[in-house]
Amino acid sequence: MALVVYLKTVTELRGKGDRIAKVSFRGLSFYSRVLENCEDEARFEEAFRWPIASKVDGNEMLEIQIFNYSKVFTNRLIGTFCMVLQKVVEEGHLEVTDTLTDDNNTAIQTSVSIEIRYQPMDGSVQVWSDGEFLDVPTDRDGMFQFETDSLLSAHSQSSGTSPGRSSHGIPAFRKAGKGVFSAMKLGKVRSSKDDHKKGDDPAILEAEDLDRKAMRLGGGLDPDTISLASVTAVTTNVSNKRSKPDIKMEPSSGRPMDYQISVTIIEARQLVGLNMDPVVCVEIGEDKKYTSMKESTNCPYYNEYFVFDFHVPPDVMFDKILKLSVIHSKNLLRSGTLVGTFKLDIGTVYSQPEHQFYHKWAMLSDPDDITAGCKGYIKCDIAIMGKGDNIKTPHKANETDDDDIEGNLLLPEGVPSERQWARFYVKIYRAEGLPKMNTSIMANVKKAFIGENKDLVDPYVLVQFAGQKGKTSVQKSSYEPIWNEQIVFTEMFPPLCKRMKIQIRDSDKVNDVAIGTHFIDLRKISNDGDKGFLPTLGPAWVNMYGSTRNYTLMDEHQDLNEGLGEGVSFRARLLLSVAVEILDTSSVEIMSSTDVQVESVSMITESATGKVEELFLFGAFLEATMIDRKIGDKPINFEVTIGNYGNEIDGVSKSLSRRKKMRDGGGEADEEESELIQNSTDEEAEDDGDLVSVSSSPSMKPVITDRNYFHLPYFEKKPCIYIKSWWQDQRRRLYNSNIMDKIADKLEEGLNDVQEIIKTEKTYPERRLRGVLEELSTGCSRFVTLANKDQNQGGRTKLDRERLKSCMREMESMSQQAKTIRSQVKRNTVRDKLKAAMNFLQRLRFLADEPQHSIPDVFIWMMSNNKRIAYARIPSKDILYSIVDEEMGKDCGKVKACFLRLPGKKGFGPAGWTVQAKLEVYLWLGLNKQRKDFLSGLPSGFEEKKAVKGSGLQPVPPISLMYNMKQVFQLRAHMYQARSLFAADTSGLSDPFARVFFSTHSQVTEVLNETLCPTWDQLLIFDNVELYGEVSELRDDPPIIVIEIYDQDTVGKADFIGRTFAKPLTKMADEHYGPPRFPAQLEYYQIYRGNCTAGELLAAFELLQSPYDDEEIRRALIAVHSFAVPQIKLGPAGQTELPPIDGPADCDRGPIMPVPLGIRPVLSRYRIEVLFWGLRELKRINLAQVDRPRVDIECAGKGVQSALIQNYKKNPNFNTLVKWFEVDLPENELLHPPLNIRVVDCRAFGRYTLVGSHAVTSLRKFIYIPPDKKAKDWANAGDIVVNVDPDTNVKKMETVVKLEATSDAVVKIDVNEDDKDKERKKKKKKKGEDPEDEEPDESMLDWWSKYFVSIETMMENLRAQEAVWAEAEEREDLENAADGAEIRADDANVKGAKIKEKTKVKSSKLKKKNQAIDGPEKKTPKSRVDELVVYHKELESEFDHFEDWLHTFNLYRGKAGDDDDTTVVDDDRIVGRFKGSLCMYKLPLSEEFTRETGFDPNMGMFQSIPHNDPINVLVRIYVVRATDLHPADINGKADPYIVIKLGKSEVKDKENYISKQLNPVFGKSFDIEATFPMDSMLTVSVYDWDLVGTDDLIGETKVDLENRYYSKHRATCGLASHYSLHGYNMWRDPQKPTQILTKLCKEGKVDGPHYGPGGKVKVSNRVFLGTTEIEDENGLKKQTEEHLALTVLKHWEEIPRVGCKLVPEHVETRPLLNPDKPGIEQGRIEMWVDMFPLDVPAPGPAIDISPRKPKRYELRVIIWNTDEVILEDDDYFTGEKSSDIFVRGWLKGQQEDKQDTDVHYHSLTGEGNFNWRYVFPFDYLMAEEKIVISKRESLFSWDETEYKIPARLTLQVWDADHFSADDFLGAIELDLNRFLRGAKTAKQCSIDMVLNEQELPTISIFKQKRVKGWWPFVARDENDELQLTGKVEAELHLMTAEEAEKNPVGLGRNEPDPLEKPNRPDTTFLWFLSPLKAIRYLVCNRYKWLIIKIVLALLLLIMVGLFLYSMPGYLVKKLLGA
Repeated sequence: MALVVYLKTVTELRGKGDRIAKVSFRGLSFYSRVLENCEDEARFEEAFRWPIASKVDGNEMLEIQIFNYSKVFTNRLIGTFCMVLQKVVEEGHLEVTDTLTDDNNTAIQTSVSIEIRYQPMDGSVQVWSDGEFLDVPTDRDGMFQFETDSLLSAHSQSSGTSPGRSSHGIPAFRKAGKGVFSAMKLGKVRSSKDDHKKGDDPAILEAEDLDRKAMRLGGGLDPDTISLASVTAVTTNVSNKRSKPDIKMEPSSGRPMDYQISVTIIEARQLVGLNMDPVVCVEIGEDKKYTSMKESTNCPYYNEYFVFDFHVPPDVMFDKILKLSVIHSKNLLRSGTLVGTFKLDIGTVYSQPEHQFYHKWAMLSDPDDITAGCKGYIKCDIAIMGKGDNIKTPHKANETDDDDIEGNLLLPEGVPSERQWARFYVKIYRAEGLPKMNTSIMANVKKAFIGENKDLVDPYVLVQFAGQKGKTSVQKSSYEPIWNEQIVFTEMFPPLCKRMKIQIRDSDKVNDVAIGTHFIDLRKISNDGDKGFLPTLGPAWVNMYGSTRNYTLMDEHQDLNEGLGEGVSFRARLLLSVAVEILDTSSVEIMSSTDVQVESVSMITESATGKVEELFLFGAFLEATMIDRKIGDKPINFEVTIGNYGNEIDGVSKSLSRRKKMRDGGGEADEEESELIQNSTDEEAEDDGDLVSVSSSPSMKPVITDRNYFHLPYFEKKPCIYIKSWWQDQRRRLYNSNIMDKIADKLEEGLNDVQEIIKTEKTYPERRLRGVLEELSTGCSRFVTLANKDQNQGGRTKLDRERLKSCMREMESMSQQAKTIRSQVKRNTVRDKLKAAMNFLQRLRFLADEPQHSIPDVFIWMMSNNKRIAYARIPSKDILYSIVDEEMGKDCGKVKACFLRLPGKKGFGPAGWTVQAKLEVYLWLGLNKQRKDFLSGLPSGFEEKKAVKGSGLQPVPPISLMYNMKQVFQLRAHMYQARSLFAADTSGLSDPFARVFFSTHSQVTEVLNETLCPTWDQLLIFDNVELYGEVSELRDDPPIIVIEIYDQDTVGKADFIGRTFAKPLTKMADEHYGPPRFPAQLEYYQIYRGNCTAGELLAAFELLQSPYDDEEIRRALIAVHSFAVPQIKLGPAGQTELPPIDGPADCDRGPIMPVPLGIRPVLSRYRIEVLFWGLRELKRINLAQVDRPRVDIECAGKGVQSALIQNYKKNPNFNTLVKWFEVDLPENELLHPPLNIRVVDCRAFGRYTLVGSHAVTSLRKFIYIPPDKKAKDWANAGDIVVNVDPDTNVKKMETVVKLEATSDAVVKIDVNEDDKDKERKKKKKKKGEDPEDEEPDESMLDWWSKYFVSIETMMENLRAQEAVWAEAEEREDLENAADGAEIRADDANVKGAKIKEKTKVKSSKLKKKNQAIDGPEKKTPKSRVDELVVYHKELESEFDHFEDWLHTFNLYRGKAGDDDDTTVVDDDRIVGRFKGSLCMYKLPLSEEFTRETGFDPNMGMFQSIPHNDPINVLVRIYVVRATDLHPADINGKADPYIVIKLGKSEVKDKENYISKQLNPVFGKSFDIEATFPMDSMLTVSVYDWDLVGTDDLIGETKVDLENRYYSKHRATCGLASHYSLHGYNMWRDPQKPTQILTKLCKEGKVDGPHYGPGGKVKVSNRVFLGTTEIEDENGLKKQTEEHLALTVLKHWEEIPRVGCKLVPEHVETRPLLNPDKPGIEQGRIEMWVDMFPLDVPAPGPAIDISPRKPKRYELRVIIWNTDEVILEDDDYFTGEKSSDIFVRGWLKGQQEDKQDTDVHYHSLTGEGNFNWRYVFPFDYLMAEEKIVISKRESLFSWDETEYKIPARLTLQVWDADHFSADDFLGAIELDLNRFLRGAKTAKQCSIDMVLNEQELPTISIFKQKRVKGWWPFVARDENDELQLTGKVEAELHLMTAEEAEKNPVGLGRNEPDPLEKPNRPDTTFLWFLSPLKAIRYLVCNRYKWLIIKIVLALLLLIMVGLFLYSMPGYLVKKLLGA
């Protein structure tokens, strides 16, 4: 089989040169020889031959390119010749002469003549071979040496390929041009039927067997390289006849959710414009919020917080645009002018880590002028919270923001900081298949009047992108409108708006409605890699789906047309394209506005979107069961549609008729088109001509299955449908997508396997993971081979080509990465590598999603009474046929279980969970000409019933199938138990029963009352189940079983709880019932309710073939002879009966059969001990208080009851603490039944009421593990010295590096405490400060100093932790690269050691480095601020909820909420809490435990537990501050105050509310006395104070004090880091460290503490070292052991057996929640709690943490002189430039107190002399570096609001004008904490001081106190460049208020301490005040020389005149001699 092309000549070439030709077919090119120096004719006379393995398709292309050849440069293309090989295929031989075309597809003169021969193979087509056209690769290195094949060769063919494929690696191309190929390997063709005859292999292989087998095969393979192929493929034995069903029923999108978007506008910088009054507007969708206005500044500071709340579906939310704009001088009357805007969509923010941008700068641009560049920056935080998201806000303390704007732009990762403007062109060509959007009545009326029948729709297209809309014109009355228009958007590129929304709408006088919506995700149509491409799409058709097509005035599913939710019907398709062009904004002719443009574009040819092909869709309905009973009484039929084809009720089939005409070659279709479409051979056309589509099954009346469901009697007769349709042939897109999807599915299945193996703790998960990665790698390389085919198909768009390239690149790299990762998988890295593999899965799914549609999806509708009831939507790619296996859709030619559901909103919630019908359908979609094997996938054993006889080649599709093979089976469903079911009753429990469906049968288990964990232990037997098809097929692939769990209600019908699927294990009559396959094992099946999980079912299912007895056979034979009944295929007679059922002997449950012995788990005896502590917070039940509660514990039918609490109000604790019971539980821990805790209230007359219940699903954490012998020996080993001497390098923060997952060794890298201080000094040093004056004075320090230092440490820790993680990952990668796969198992420990060394080396390097830097400073002793620990979350999360021995179990009651999100606990259902614990252990227990000293037999395992009698405690609550509160007032602020509740006491701090603050600092402590257990839940709430009306709750947090109090972590009072007797760090616990230590040792029965000489202390076998001296207030030293004791306490976790981490002195950050907005944080509160028992000495007074009062300062600024100020004014008389200069200054935030100098008039040089003093008093917080201002917001404000503002001084220079407004010339802003040192002289002062601000050293006025120098004034010119506009000499002097009082000064030049008058030149007066002076000045100064010159000139003139005048007279005199 070959194609031969003979290239003869190329004529009419231009010029002279060397020519070469390139001939390409199917992606393989040959070059001809080079013809040198030929002129107008090139005679090649060369033949090229392609051996081919598959038939040449009529639409394949041959391409010939002619080049001018060049040795040096690249060849230049002369022209191209392309031809379709249709004629060649038909005739086999062809001679052609034709002209070439150039790049632009226009014909040129040059022509080429060729001859083509094609020898097809006779008749049959051979299978594709991978190596088609390709050399068999010579290099084998690209391939894995698979152990997989050898391991599982018997079970699954080599992993990536289908049966009978030869598995090549990636073929290597030979250099084209050799022409001779080595022999092709063609795969042997083997029919799939033979596959089943390989003998019956056991289908379940335990991993161990495989390993043994592997060891045998591999001859002792290294266990670290073994990999397993797909286990699931084996266990679930999925053959190739059935596809997997999808469990999740409900479409997830479309349901509204709560979102809260918080935006903080911090400040703006570099706003373009002079002296503006900016306001920032935040706009999301329709909502707008404004900041306050800041006056005359280009860098306003706002720090304002806005919150937007939304309740919309996610899609709508993420498409909303967030727009920030800055408006200049907006007020009530005028809207202000827009400075610039910034836009991004919410989806972009949500996709950020933590769903937020924090402290980022948004760059503003002007939408009206895109040439303008950046208009300024806004610094902001944007965060989005959905339900259950918790935002981690970085700590809000003293942020010294580095003002690196460029490095912190508000852009997602990977977006370049310099974004350019671009034009987005959306071209809308035409649409077709629109539905009618008007009633027929109107149409008839119109027809009567106008007399013509019009299409009932007036469509136009609306495109929305980045907050702008553009629409096309309206095409009146057209189902097939043609627009040919383009909509142009101008937007920054890359855009921060991800999706473009394209809608076809129907124009209507009243309101326009959407017909269909399509979203284009720009990420999918572009690629930002270095080989990426700009967004491009099409021209391609997009399909739109929405509501059903029948028109109603009020369409209930209108939302679907708006793009919300899954469309239930095809609406239309639209031809469009998208292109992007980056603009060069510097060019002149560019349009500068960003308004949307609409322009018309030229038409597009029919063929541009691909050649139209005829597709054939076939479907067979094999079974229709589970039909909802509401529709069961009417006849039902099913309709299948693809696009509008097959839609008989409301499809508009106009296009169909047009196509028909085109096919017949007549009508208005032009010749070319009919030529294109008539590609089928003539016979085919004849044979299909009369083939009518049958798109719906015949109507049938359903038959009852059981109370809830019906089924259709499709027994041996199965109805079929078939549809022909015509679509552009873009199958390649779907094929590529299918290949990737299949790889992804396989990967997903494999990863689930690995997770399952890890979860069930089976052995060797790493081997399975290796197998998975191998499969992935081969899959990816296979894609590269396959996707490269038929590139030059018609209608390929740029996106197709680019996507293919990028997919190939991605897949290649993925293949490589998978190989690399595979080699790194070790037992201890499985989890990490699993994560990496999950990444691959996401990448694959993203790549597989094809943005350009081709064939619309297929819909199956269930119709009753001609009404549409329920539907299933099947993507067309899933059922698309291809001759290549990998490209075939995953459900093509397979039986698929489809669940039909209700359309639109009806499908949400409970209605959507009930199945409307379950179908078993077989679907096949493919080209009509490939139709011959469309039935091959059906279960065999049928005859076709046809409607018509066909005469042609193609078989006529059947309208029904008759099965004449039937097998009889018995199904055994072993229903053991379920757990964690959904609570469906108000009691918080359910009465569950299970209903099992198989084929048309259903049975139910018994109902078990009041439980969420039913153990049914019941065997359901389905007898005489009849299944159709061949035995072997049914064995390998039986139909699925559906199990539904319901809750029985006494009244009304049962409530649905959830559903799951299972596959039975099948046994044929001739198989043995025994190991390894039988009996079946119990497995867990996940139960789903909609999309949420609703529990797990433990069950096993067996399907056993029934043998026949002789009598039955005899009857059957008689039946066959007497009637024409389909013959029953006989089972092998005389076989053994079905296997017997051996139930447990002791069981007598009447008719209910228990699960047989071989299947039920093996049990052993356990004892469960229960600690009953108490009950808390029980709510009322039916309005009655709970008074005498009791707790019942039950597990596996046994249980125990607690003692009765006599009076819950008085004491809610139990008096008997420990009870136990014995129970038989499965040996396998995973099968342990849950333990149920129930609380009942005992009422009078022996009545009981259920209060609430809790199910402990997993008992594993309560299993007691006896202490290890080895551990004991170790404990008795010698003393271990723990070195904690403060002089050595120890630091509290330990950076923990996990080494190997197995070793769990922890290396502590100690960073010297001093080093950190150095670090800090170093930072300061960098900023040009002297570290010496940093020494904090002990008396100056307070609690806040400690707090701020600690926060800094926390931030450093977080950063360090991230760095360490990154480093660990990096190190791991390096190691992986280094070891490859060489390390054997025994090297593992060596390797561990290596790493340890490395780490040590690394840490010591760190130290050295620090020391090197800080060498000289080392000597200065540094006083250190003691620190506390700031936790950025609750203390509970740090210490495991303090459940070290006392656990809290929530008690639930009431129905569970049906939320999508089951992660959020339903707080409303919690009716109380049970406190206690459990301990379970196998009996008998070893003796030694009970022999230990002091063992109390009553307490069992709960030894040494405190008593639970009531206890009085002093609770001291410290509230530091709150951050990010949710605004509660209209003005976007809140007035927060604190309320504390504990038991009956409530403290309201209402009078101390903080006005208008969302980040209030409270700094308060509250003391409350409480009695545990009655008052144990502390509630700290923040309320908003309101002048009128009740105060609103902002949020609250609850703290369980009791667990903290009793915890071994000692959470009563945190341990300070150092022990001191006085000062800010005074020890605040009434118990000293020594007392605490002694008590802990006594309680834990630990030997010690023994204090030794020389600062030693020994506890158990650990020795600690420490200092022994302490200073008191007077500085006297005395001996003490407290330091030592404290050292031990800080390292208590290192004490063997009893050690645990003790709670340090801390501040915890707790989220505030509001019950009205569950799950969404309303802010955070920083606080801590101390508790002191009242029976010990009272504690000292509370620490004073009241907020620091700001310190009063006075800043005196003297403006001495200015220089080089630009000159603005022109002189009236002389036109020369001058300026009337004055300088204005103010402190930021105090614009109203601005001060001006006097005016220096008429400066001609820009020099000004002022000697003017400003005085600015202000309040300043040193720690936060902020000025504090209190002022009223407006006239109507009730009280003053406090603002904190950075300390910045602004100086501006102005030009004074008398009659017009003053002109602003320039400004400088100095941050008083870090500003540039002024220049010494005016000359040295330059603009560089502003431009290079970052590099230059800075000073702080608070350190220097007095500074004098020259600073530059700058402003922006027209081009937005900074320019120098002047220089000012100023002196800044800072004094405290006290100092200022002592030596006061006057403002300006006034007393006291006046400044002398400036020495100004005479030019500075005003001409109209002293005219004489002015004249004198004019005369003397200005025109002196001019006047002198004029006088001289006049004298000269007079002299000359006189001379001339008197000359003649004298001459005469002379002459006459008179």
